[in-house]
Amino acid sequence: MSEEKKVIHAALLGAGTVGGGVYKLAKKMKKEIPHRIGCELDIKKVLVRDASKSREGIPKEVLTDNWDEILNDKDIQIVIELMGGTGVAKSRILDALSAGKHVVTANKDLLAEHGAQIFAAAKENNCDIQFEAAVAGAIPIIRPLMQNMAGDNITEIMGIVNGTTNYILTKMTEEGVSYQDALIDAQKQGYAESDPSADVDGWDAARKIAIIAQLIYHTNVTFADVYTEGITSVMPDDVRYAGELGYVIKLVGTTKYTDGKVEARVHPLMLTKDHPLASVRNSFNAIFVNGEAMDDAMFMGRGAGSLPTASAVLGDVMDVMRNIILGCCGRVQVENYRDIPVMDIDEIQSKYFIRMKVEDRPGVLAEIAVVLGENEVGIANVAQKDTADGVADLLFIIESVEEAHMVEACEAMRSLDCVYSIASVIRVY
Repeated sequence: MSEEKKVIHAALLGAGTVGGGVYKLAKKMKKEIPHRIGCELDIKKVLVRDASKSREGIPKEVLTDNWDEILNDKDIQIVIELMGGTGVAKSRILDALSAGKHVVTANKDLLAEHGAQIFAAAKENNCDIQFEAAVAGAIPIIRPLMQNMAGDNITEIMGIVNGTTNYILTKMTEEGVSYQDALIDAQKQGYAESDPSADVDGWDAARKIAIIAQLIYHTNVTFADVYTEGITSVMPDDVRYAGELGYVIKLVGTTKYTDGKVEARVHPLMLTKDHPLASVRNSFNAIFVNGEAMDDAMFMGRGAGSLPTASAVLGDVMDVMRNIILGCCGRVQVENYRDIPVMDIDEIQSKYFIRMKVEDRPGVLAEIAVVLGENEVGIANVAQKDTADGVADLLFIIESVEEAHMVEACEAMRSLDCVYSIASVIRVY
């Protein structure tokens, strides 16, 4: 920090939606930051692919396409990585940490795949690595987990951590539209990309759950370790029947510690209507935390967008600035000091909702019940719906059972002549 001017210099890597938002927000907060931190923030350089191309709101003299110009500048103490991706961004972050520069990032893809390496590099170089915006955007969850809740054992985290899928499922629930129609609407509203795969297939949420699992269980959990199902197979009938049974369907990411292993999964989940996550609508995100001492807490807000995400990034930058002033950088680190295996989905116990198309005649339920019993699967509730042309919808709520038994039972039921199809299998909380 410059003692004369009391300025901390930073560099911004990337000037896209979030990067541009960070620069604009930092400019807007320019007069406030010295009062809150005790010094000014100067974004000295912005790294872009083409420095000759103008960026709205960013002076041309600040732009550069030369990484070495930032890396070798001793005045630049903070690198704000908003490039995205896992290739160049990884090397830039590791280079910055090796040079003793502190890093703020919103890169969930990188941390979900290479977090252990990044965190170790930060510790080795006594640098801060801050990443609040990587999980749920503007919702504060990383710092509370690492600091405020450090004195508790977190037993379970459940989260609606993808606004696109929550918007789609809200439309399906409240308006009765199909998945495809709800997706088209989400794209028109700007919530879904033209290629929505990362959202609707659950990958975005799975990366966030991998990061959270590392934080609370101090073991290496990567994106590949997270069991992932998306929402593309959720049908209007599933949503309607769930409502009649007192449930709401949400895409939920879950991590918990069970029998010496870490559960890490993302999939559609039927929640009772009185569960706090059930009332989270449209593009809002929410994270529900249970701890041994604190019991329950929930964090809710906008999970994405230029300025909401930028606010989380700038908050991280200001936290690093405080640490620089006080000379205490590197004091709060992510340390994967445990080696806990991730539980295979076949071992996980859940309740289930099953919807099947069956022959409408006496004795069908008895045949199905025999198969379920042979596979150690118990029935909690059963109902018959929408009988027409000799075909009925048969709905089951299944008692908590290991996934492996549920899979075997479904395979056996499909072989019955009276079962035309198993239309849906959705886990129930």
